[in-house]
Amino acid sequence: MQVTYISDPTPGGVNDDFVIAGERFVVVLDGATQLSASGCIHGVPWLVARLGTQLATSLATEPDTSLTAILGGAIDRVCAMHADTCDLSNPDSPSSTVALLRHSGETVDYLILCDSPMAIETTDGKVQAVTDDATSYLPGYKPDDLRLTRNQPGGFWVASTKPEAAEHAVIGSVPAAEVRRVALMTDGMSRLVERYGWSWSRLMDVVENDGAAAAVRAVRDAERDTTPGTFRGKQYDDATIVLCREFGS
Repeated sequence: MQVTYISDPTPGGVNDDFVIAGERFVVVLDGATQLSASGCIHGVPWLVARLGTQLATSLATEPDTSLTAILGGAIDRVCAMHADTCDLSNPDSPSSTVALLRHSGETVDYLILCDSPMAIETTDGKVQAVTDDATSYLPGYKPDDLRLTRNQPGGFWVASTKPEAAEHAVIGSVPAAEVRRVALMTDGMSRLVERYGWSWSRLMDVVENDGAAAAVRAVRDAERDTTPGTFRGKQYDDATIVLCREFGS
């Protein structure tokens, strides 16, 4: 599997996204911006680095374990790393979205938790968008709204301090012989499609033909031309995209 990626921080900011890849797997995380006191002495980059490393280790060494179990186990192990120093019962504990891809020989398996989507293009040219759209149905998007609905029934689920969040992920498999290319990304990149009207195919074409940096330039140009308040969420965001190709066995 050939993997190309880029991860670019918000202009002038620190990158809370995280990417790690191997011969047969990809992990993409988007750490949530810390909005208030979290009860945790660590920052979001600490969480995504450790969660990403735990996920990569399991994906590389446990090929027969389900992606749901891999995610739940990784969350549990990261919790154990700071349970003695931090208040893990705090609803504002550092958290992250998760997008996983694993090439298991005959299949391409995927998992999405929260709003880091994936686009799968098959050999017949069709594109399937894989999304977890739970945040689209929240009653509000202010910090208090998120605090009350994060990792709660009827709300939305992220990787934070509850391993059971993995049970709420979107999962699936596609025959590897039918896959031409797959793009995993954070919402700072998917906004080219979701805000600015690009197609998933156009986004993948730009990365494949012009390079991943060209996709970052496109999203930064669009963000710069956007009047603040036009869309829900931040004007600028960390932007990460991974393009996977060549799914031969």
